Amino acid sequence: MEEETFADYILDEKDWGKKLEIMYYLKKKVGIYYDNSVIFKSLIVKMFLDYLHENYPEMQLDDNTIITARLLCDCCKIENSTDLEEIKSYAQRGAKYLSTLGFNEEFCRICEGVNRYTIKENRPIESDILELADQFGGMLLDRPERVGLKSDEALVLLQFRNLKDKDNKLLSQFVDFVKIVENPIRIEASEQKGA
Repeated sequence: MEEETFADYILDEKDWGKKLEIMYYLKKKVGIYYDNSVIFKSLIVKMFLDYLHENYPEMQLDDNTIITARLLCDCCKIENSTDLEEIKSYAQRGAKYLSTLGFNEEFCRICEGVNRYTIKENRPIESDILELADQFGGMLLDRPERVGLKSDEALVLLQFRNLKDKDNKLLSQFVDFVKIVENPIRIEASEQKGA
């Protein structure tokens, strides 16, 4: 009988709250990067996946894998780092670390794809979801050097600066999702007028 790995343990846990508890104890035990920003970006992923399932039912996405990847993809990140080489390599280092915890190559590749520093082409669509939540969520949060942006400002920067000329397969769906989340009443009213 094979010994259960950490990967098996967290992937087998489907309950969101218990996953967060596992992450908390992993941080205490080995010192991975895990803070409120990770939880916030994971919530964005959860909400976006709900939107995709409702509006694009033909997409076959594994919520559990994607949410777990979002929780773990920053595991080797250094908080408020200004070292460009560290920023460019944390996702790749994290993917290597996750492989030691029993995660398969596909899962590690999804996590490494949270940014485009090492995986630029043939990116898994799951990485595009992580990238959207990471960049958008990061712009909404306060940082030591700046106050968090409003969602409409962050959305403009996401589209026309951060991901300009990048092939994120779900960018247009994410833009629609944010607009609906930010203005659900106004959008519903305009849809009823047009009906």
